[in-house]
Amino acid sequence: MPKIHNHENCGCCHNVANIDRHQSEHCHHNDSVCSCHSHREINIKTEIVRIIISAIILIAVSMLPSNGVLRFVLFMVSYLIVGYGILKKAAESVIKREPFDENFLMAIATIGAIVLGEYTEGVAVMLFYRIGALFEGYALEKSRKNISALMDIRPDFANVEREDGKLVKVNPADVDIGSIVVVKPGERVPIDGVVLDGASSVDTSALTGESMPSDVGGGDEILSGTVNLTGVLKIKTTKKFGESTVSKILDLVENASSKKSQSEQFISKFALVYTPIVCYSALALAILPPVISMAVGIDANWGEWIYRALTFLVISCPCALVISIPLSFFAGIGGASRKGVLIKGSNYLETLSRVKCVMFDKTGTLTKGEFRVEGVYFNKMSSDKVLYYAALAESYSDHPISKSIKNVFSGELYRSKVTGVKEIAGYGVACKVGEKEVYVGNDKLMEMYGICYKKCMKAGTSVHIAIDGVYAGCILICDTIKEDAKNAVLLLKKMGIKNTVMLTGDNKITAKAVADEVGIDKFYSSLLPADKVRAVEAYINNMRKGEKLAYVGDGINDAPVLARADVGISMGTIGSDAAIEVSDIVLMDDNPIKIVYALRISKKCMNIVYENIYFSIGIKLVCLVLGALGVTNIWFAVFADVGVMVLSVLNAIRCLDTRKYKG
Repeated sequence: MPKIHNHENCGCCHNVANIDRHQSEHCHHNDSVCSCHSHREINIKTEIVRIIISAIILIAVSMLPSNGVLRFVLFMVSYLIVGYGILKKAAESVIKREPFDENFLMAIATIGAIVLGEYTEGVAVMLFYRIGALFEGYALEKSRKNISALMDIRPDFANVEREDGKLVKVNPADVDIGSIVVVKPGERVPIDGVVLDGASSVDTSALTGESMPSDVGGGDEILSGTVNLTGVLKIKTTKKFGESTVSKILDLVENASSKKSQSEQFISKFALVYTPIVCYSALALAILPPVISMAVGIDANWGEWIYRALTFLVISCPCALVISIPLSFFAGIGGASRKGVLIKGSNYLETLSRVKCVMFDKTGTLTKGEFRVEGVYFNKMSSDKVLYYAALAESYSDHPISKSIKNVFSGELYRSKVTGVKEIAGYGVACKVGEKEVYVGNDKLMEMYGICYKKCMKAGTSVHIAIDGVYAGCILICDTIKEDAKNAVLLLKKMGIKNTVMLTGDNKITAKAVADEVGIDKFYSSLLPADKVRAVEAYINNMRKGEKLAYVGDGINDAPVLARADVGISMGTIGSDAAIEVSDIVLMDDNPIKIVYALRISKKCMNIVYENIYFSIGIKLVCLVLGALGVTNIWFAVFADVGVMVLSVLNAIRCLDTRKYKG
């Protein structure tokens, strides 16, 4: 039988800004006294039985004669069955001198009704309130379980291979870097590593949201959290468990709700001010009209005004707001993770919904970053010789362009020949190969050393080579555009994104070719990291109030600009420390269409947040006025309070539904 959280034991007004950790940030308690830190899980079946017994007693006692001790006792039995926990928490709040929570409001309202002789109403209010709490708890637990299921990627064990070939099942946290781990079909990969032996299909849906399995074999990198589907894989671990992909993802999701959005901060402050105000207003409603009536010689009618005040208190409970708003963000973050989009906090989710300008890095974002040498041009020596010197100069670099040059050179590279390597960020490399001075880099490197070079007018990245101050030729490196890049940019424009901009360190010819093919509005080429930051700042300064800018990059080379943008989105680098640390949102694969998913989810979430705010406050204000005027009674009040709460919570968990976003 599923379980729910018994919110009667929570002395706060149901703020679930950190639901998974059961924390309530708006209640000004410390950990030792906040009852939100000790929610007691109860069985739904037990709770239903309690409600049914109370309801049966209430119905039966209503048939007894109007007077009598037995009738009163049975009313109290029915009342205490469903209300004891709330009364206890209300008393504890009063003792702590922090009485202004919903338990206090419900206790005063129901006890007041009983004191006035309205036994049926007093018990019924508490009963219906508990029924509402039951639905609320069920909705919360459903949301929590859905998110837990989505992120259920923590491996339970790792099969470590000993030197004698035997397998030992150990805790993944105890596995060292360089260990050999065997993953059988149906098992989850425990730690990031490289496949040493075997071939298989792996299910990456828990990480990327993609349903199509991917094939891996010897030499391929493999991420923890993926599920091995077919063959046996022997993996050499490259990270400790705490630094692996699965640990980073779990930590990111668990801590996402700690960064509160402006809407959540508003609700927290609202609850702190609102609850005392309505309590004092109810007290004034109970006392002032009768006192004024007595002063002018009119019947005071104390019972009528106290009854109105009690109705006012029941209506005033702010639980619909303080539970549904944080829950909306919690569900939104969970729904995004389902599509392979990790959002670090609800503040970033809210900011993303206001984005009107999206800036892109080119390599690895709009293009695949899989470089190939297209050809050698303007060379006065053989192409093989040009590639030989370029490959040696780049032999110590792991840059994708460097790798493409090394991969195309067919001969053997002797690094011992390379000395005095000087890598100049944004320019290239200068070194000595034997006795020769070799310069390999872009136009700016050639200009720095005063070397006369020739510009290649073809689309691609030009890598110039100079030997002993003499220009030796140009290697043209080409990249391929991602299949979904053009569609992603088109969808962004349909969503109301005013500007799409590409920032790249590549030359103007290459940048223009990519921008034109993808449909980017504007591009800036030949930029250093600092130039990209200045470009982002210029756009931010010229945007209208409330409009935000998002930058999408690879999370490593673009760290400064990712940090400067209103929303930094890293893609294609789920295993990168820089991606996790610097960016606000991490896309779990390199598909640019996920940017569209992230924006759609953020807008849907914020629409639901505003719906709940307007709906809850609007209904509350109308009902409060009607209650103060005596138009409504406590029966109506409890339906208004519980009904609004349940509808708001059910509306909030719609954020989990991302089925229409194909991917």
